[in-house]
Formats: sequence, structure tokens, C-alpha cells
Amino acid sequence: MATVRLDTATEATLKRLAASRGQTKSDVIRDAIAQLAEEASQAGASAFDRLRPFVGVADSGGRQLSRQTGRRLRELLEKRRDAGRSG
Repeated sequence: MATVRLDTATEATLKRLAASRGQTKSDVIRDAIAQLAEEASQAGASAFDRLRPFVGVADSGGRQLSRQTGRRLRELLEKRRDAGRSG
């Protein structure tokens, strides 16, 4: 068990959050600490590790969008370059 001293503004914010979320002030504090702990545990994680839950969740509809991306990017850049020269 812990006791926390809060300034007036923080106490008011905590009360508003608890009321709007339908939680007790203790629940809001616990949720905030859990979120901070999660963020701290991911601080040293790579971008891939942080995005891992989202990798592979989208379907391209069979369009195979990841094929020949280098060629497609080069063509797009060349097209933009050529458009800039003619303008």
C-alpha cells in the first residue's frame, strides 16, 4: 500500500479522469502506472518489436504490394524528376 500526495490541480485532474472513466481514483492511478511500466519496458525495444503486434494484420487483397518495391520507387522518383525538369 502506498500513499501519494498530490497538488490541487493534479487531484482535480484525477477526479475528472475517474468520473469520466467510471473508475475509482485508485484504478486510474493503477492504470497510469501500468501504462508507464509498459512504455518503459518498450523503451529499449526496436521499432520492429514495438510494431510486431501490427505486422501482417492487413490484407492487400492479393495485390502483392511488397514485390519489386525498389523498381517501383525508382520509377516514381524518375517520373517526379522528369516532371520537374519539364515544368
